[in-house]
Order: sequence, then C-alpha cells, then structure tokens
Amino acid sequence: MSWQRPDGREPYQLRPIRFEHNFTRFASGSVLTHCGDTQVLCTVSVQESVPKFLEGKGQGWLTAEYRMLPGATPQRQEREFLKLSGRTQEIQRLIGRSLRAALDLNALGERTIVVDADVLQADAGTRTTAITGGFVALADAIAKLLNEGKLERSPIIHQVAAISVGLLAGEPFLDLNYPEDVAAEVDFNVVMNENLSMIELQGTAEHGFFSRPQLNQLLDFAEKGIRDLLEMQRETLNLSLPKSEVLV
Repeated sequence: MSWQRPDGREPYQLRPIRFEHNFTRFASGSVLTHCGDTQVLCTVSVQESVPKFLEGKGQGWLTAEYRMLPGATPQRQEREFLKLSGRTQEIQRLIGRSLRAALDLNALGERTIVVDADVLQADAGTRTTAITGGFVALADAIAKLLNEGKLERSPIIHQVAAISVGLLAGEPFLDLNYPEDVAAEVDFNVVMNENLSMIELQGTAEHGFFSRPQLNQLLDFAEKGIRDLLEMQRETLNLSLPKSEVLV
C-alpha cells in the first residue's frame, strides 16, 4: 500500500518556501523562513571579537543557537535555559557546522558571527529550514558589512541549503511534514553546497533497515530538493552568478 501525502504533494515536491527579509530591526541579518507550516526566524549578529582559542590568529568564527518557542507545537514546550536538551545541542551544532562551510573564516577577520534560529511554529524540518534560511540571513549580514566598509571582500565562498528525505511504505519522499516524519521508516537530513557536494548527512532507520539502492534514491530526492532550494535562495538574494562562483 503506497503512502498518500497528507497535503497532496508529489513524492519529490517541496513544501512552499518563502523568505521574509529584515523581519526584525536590530539584527545584521533577519529572515523569517516559511517551509510549509514550519516557521523559523533566523537572525545574525556580528561581534567584533573571537573565542579565546582564535585570538591573534587573524580569522573569524561562526556559531549558532537554536531554540523552539513554547507555543511552536500543539503541546507547550518548556523553555530551555541553562541546561539544554541533547536534541537542542545537536541541532545548533549542525547549524553551526553547516554555515561555517559557507565561509572563508580568514576573510572574515577577527569577528564572530552568531546565527540564532528560533522556531516559531514546528511542522517538522526545523533544523533544515534553519540552515536554508540561516544562509539567507548570513548573506544579508555579510552584504551589510560590505556596504559599511568593514570587509574588503565577501567571506562567503559557498551557498548552503538543507532538506529532509525519508522512506514511507518503502518509497522515498522529499521534505517530510510532521505526520510523515513520525511515520517514516527511514529519516535523513541532508546538507549540501551549490556544487551538490555533501556537507552533512544524518540518517537512521527508525524501523528495521534500508538498502543501498534505497539510500541512493533518498540522495537523488535530496539533490533534487536542494537544487530547488538553492535556486530560491539565489532569487531572494537577487543573485545571478554561476552556481560555482562566490555568491555575495
């Protein structure tokens, strides 16, 4: 019996994606990213200093924080303060690693970029939405630094986007929403750059196992989705450069 998508999408079809720029006033970059019913506010702050382990080395750093707001899910989530859950720590490290892969940290100078991803509404795919929207907010923040004359050249060397894929009833599906995420036999999160080179691949069999041909199918679906996301990022950032070139 084949899986019927609750929202009527084709197996290879993304949820509707859009980016609202300058969503808040004070952040260097601020983008509310909509992915279906998932909404993640990505804000970027720039600090004129680096962590102790990088002082005097002439390079910058990027780190990320991720939180889910109490009203983001049907049942209220408790706020996380001093003690973060394992899930939260894992996700914010993933976001940081993914977006650092977009940068030449030496070109950034001794600055720290902090990407905050706050989930306003969750319908699965919050970490992948945070990465895809986080890149757009990062590009906005870098453009501001360039306009202010604080950078001589852009440190962005790669475009980055992420998507989820999964197996339902033994078949591959792209960009899972919540009913699909909880029912998936296999669930993957895939992060790639503009060359479709993989930055991170997180996956597991929630029930049973999966075969190498099924893994290949999932990666094919992920590539298709990430191609579409990269194009949407370029459109919202008004970028017309070839895909393999620096994007800001």
